[in-house]
Amino acid sequence: MEKIHTDLAPKAIGPYSQAWRSGNFIFCSGQTPLSAVTMLIEGTTVTEQTTLVLNNLEAVLKVSGCDRSHVLKTSVFLKNFADFEKMNKAYESFFGEHKPARTTVEVSRLPKDALVEIECIAEVAKGS
Repeated sequence: MEKIHTDLAPKAIGPYSQAWRSGNFIFCSGQTPLSAVTMLIEGTTVTEQTTLVLNNLEAVLKVSGCDRSHVLKTSVFLKNFADFEKMNKAYESFFGEHKPARTTVEVSRLPKDALVEIECIAEVAKGS
C-alpha cells in the first residue's frame, strides 16, 4: 500500500489520509469544500461547494496518476437532500459522459458544516 498526499488538496483535518493506493486502486477519503490554501470552506451554495469538492478530489487523483475519467465509484453525502438537483448538475458537469457508480445519502451534519462531501474509488492504468 502507498499513502497518497498532495498540497493541492486540503490536508486531512483528522486522523486519516487523503488517499491510499492498493494495487491499481485509489481509495480517496471524502473531500469537503475546503480551500487547500486557507483550510476554510469556500462557496455558499451547494453548486459552488460541489465543484470545489470535485476539484479537490481530482487534485488527489492526479498525484495518484489518474484523473476523473478513472473514477469507478463515488459516495456523495448531502446535508440537505433538497439540494440533490443542484449537486447533481455540478456533478454531471464535472464528469460529463463518464458516469461512475454512485451512492447519495443525506446526513445530519458534515465537517465544518459543509453542504456536501464526496469520496471516490478510482483505478489507475496498469504499470502507472
